[in-house]
Amino acid sequence: MNQASSPIRTTAHVRPRVSYRPADTARALLQASGTLALFDFGAAATSDDPRWLHVPLHAPGAQPAPLELWQVDAAVEYGREGDVQWSCGGGWLFAALTIDERDHGGPQPAAEHAYTQLCAFLETRPQRHVQRLWNYLAQINEGEGDAERYKQFCAGRLQGMRDFFQQGFPAATAIGHRSDRPLLQVYCLAAAEPGERVENPRQMSAWRYPRQYGPTPPSFARAMRLQGDTSLAISGTASITGHASQHHGDLEAQLTETLTNLRTLLRHSALPECFGQNDPLKIYVRHAEDAEAVEDFLQRHVPDAPHLLLLGDVCRRELLVEIDGWRFA
Repeated sequence: MNQASSPIRTTAHVRPRVSYRPADTARALLQASGTLALFDFGAAATSDDPRWLHVPLHAPGAQPAPLELWQVDAAVEYGREGDVQWSCGGGWLFAALTIDERDHGGPQPAAEHAYTQLCAFLETRPQRHVQRLWNYLAQINEGEGDAERYKQFCAGRLQGMRDFFQQGFPAATAIGHRSDRPLLQVYCLAAAEPGERVENPRQMSAWRYPRQYGPTPPSFARAMRLQGDTSLAISGTASITGHASQHHGDLEAQLTETLTNLRTLLRHSALPECFGQNDPLKIYVRHAEDAEAVEDFLQRHVPDAPHLLLLGDVCRRELLVEIDGWRFA
């Protein structure tokens, strides 16, 4: 695993870094200077530190997934407010909520509650400009038609957002986890300055999807360019052109289409069409038996990029893999 750190540049603030670290270093990382957030995958966190978030996704195979670390070159404050755990430093903010759907009556009211709480918290902060959102929910593909859990989540999310994102949606990911608890987890990276939303000319903007994808279209931009910089926060990207899924059942073709979408996004942003050692990627794979083939594809096509491979369900049943991450100029 390549563990290079990745600078997030702005003109007015210190630069956060994103890196992957060994799974057994959590305690030391929390004690390190400038730790803004720490994410573990698979083994439940045992700390009450608001900067530490357990994400209910697992790596394929027996080895634990690396930790994901966000750091800033500044003093970090942190705390809890209602359901929100948060930290901030150097003009940047991490905020997260973990909601049990059983306390709210299902995925739609849980999503509405989570986004209502998150947006209300952000409204009180100088770092209120959301650059990137992550959403993880249980059994994302369960249900048929408008009763599918992902479609219910989309409806509740938009209701909870209200007019907070009236200037445009940030980059985002939504993936299904396999925990036996119906947890909804939402977390974000926000800044004191707004970013610039970027769309992919090969793909229809998600908020314009036709009715066949549900009564409420997904609410995200394909990427976010950070203010005063050409670095991109890249949304979950899959084998979709226009609004239609491509290459049903063909993992290699889906990976190739996904990488074409990513490179097109870079080209449309006037960036070189490559991912290097400063560009961390996160890959969500539906089937554990596909992990080896995905690793082989990554080594052939993006060998230098740090990557984290996790088992997760993509929001469309026919999609086998999704990739998100950062492209740092």
